[in-house]
Amino acid sequence: MKKTCIAVLAILLLASCRPNNDWKKMAENPGFIHRSVRQVTDVMLHDIYSPPVASRIYAYVTVAGYEAAVHGNKNYLSLSGQLNGLDSIPQPKAGKQYCYTLAASHAMLTVGKILVMSEGRIESFHDKMMVEFKDTGMPEDVYQNSIEYGKLIADRILKWAGSDNYKHTRSLAKYDVQTDDATWKPTPPAYMKGVEPHWNEIRPFLLDSAQQFKPAKAVDFSQKPDSYFYKLAMAVRDTGMRLSPGQTLIANYWDDNPFKVNNNGHTMFAIKKISPGGHWINIAGHVCRKDKADFLRTAETYACLAVVIADSFINCWDEKYKSKVIRPETYINEYIDQSWTPLLQTPPFPEYTSGHSVVSNASAVVLGKMFGDNFAFTDSTEVAFDLPARHFNSFKAAADEASISRFYGGIHYMPSIVNGVDEGERIGRFALSKLKTHK
Repeated sequence: MKKTCIAVLAILLLASCRPNNDWKKMAENPGFIHRSVRQVTDVMLHDIYSPPVASRIYAYVTVAGYEAAVHGNKNYLSLSGQLNGLDSIPQPKAGKQYCYTLAASHAMLTVGKILVMSEGRIESFHDKMMVEFKDTGMPEDVYQNSIEYGKLIADRILKWAGSDNYKHTRSLAKYDVQTDDATWKPTPPAYMKGVEPHWNEIRPFLLDSAQQFKPAKAVDFSQKPDSYFYKLAMAVRDTGMRLSPGQTLIANYWDDNPFKVNNNGHTMFAIKKISPGGHWINIAGHVCRKDKADFLRTAETYACLAVVIADSFINCWDEKYKSKVIRPETYINEYIDQSWTPLLQTPPFPEYTSGHSVVSNASAVVLGKMFGDNFAFTDSTEVAFDLPARHFNSFKAAADEASISRFYGGIHYMPSIVNGVDEGERIGRFALSKLKTHK
């Protein structure tokens, strides 16, 4: 009886100490934005999306969050009229009170639920999060106003997404593997078909076209031992055969293969990992937390980074399926060393340019502008996959490591990395010239 009385007294004391505006403090918590993005990431990890498709989902989800949040601060600007095809964003109604973090979370998860396969996972998470908002003591009218506004934003973003040509590309023919020696062929162990050969038909977010930042011409194919192409392949093979422990760790850390196929006797199974774009989205989360960014700056960071990552894939994929460069694994096995295998599993699409190099360097440019070129951070993205966290003194240092990791992994020739770095930096600088989120 005595213990029961003490417990009841403790509860009453806590309740009496809780301020009436507790819901306002909770509503400004950026954790709701972080958790919404993380839930979308977890669902994509479960469902297995190719890197380009994952980047599209991130872009629409995070733009929905930012647009639902931005009207809560007069110093920030909407992305309406800045992103291709996005205009006429619904405005909050005068005289009504809103919780913009609630509206943003609701918009993000509503869009995410429509764009993924496992919508039930997002819906269940969404329902639990909405209860958290209610439990803050938020007035019912504020709750309903925020839900309604988040829904308006989500509907507008989904309508925008529906016009980006994605649905049309689902009906187009698969990549037709060509028989000539120079072009990309499916690689072991699964010999998967080429991923997203029509991705250059997706409407970009900021770029004028998928061809806007063309890299230098791919090196001419040759089977001759004295040719430059042969020497590039030899460099991949020789490096792969004498990797240091540090180089091996770097390659594995940045692998980011959403669907790595493994053979165990007659059994084939897959290991799911985060996508390359998802890795940088996760880095953005680490950085926002370290910088103690508020909920609107957090939403801004995710949205700006996500649209640049999405455009990077569109631009990179355009070149991949135009040059159709053969992967090192195929070339080396055919002309140099039949028994050689790369450290990493070769991704199922053409070699040139390196997607990691393009995406990572575009991301580094954007995050460098937002948080400073010398912003040091620790990335623990791969801890979930049994790899230790890594510390970087700048975003550029992380991008450089992600880029060279593909050479160590044996899946790219060096020009693909060098020219991919340049391609990504140009995309990032262009994006910054177009994006204006502050008055």
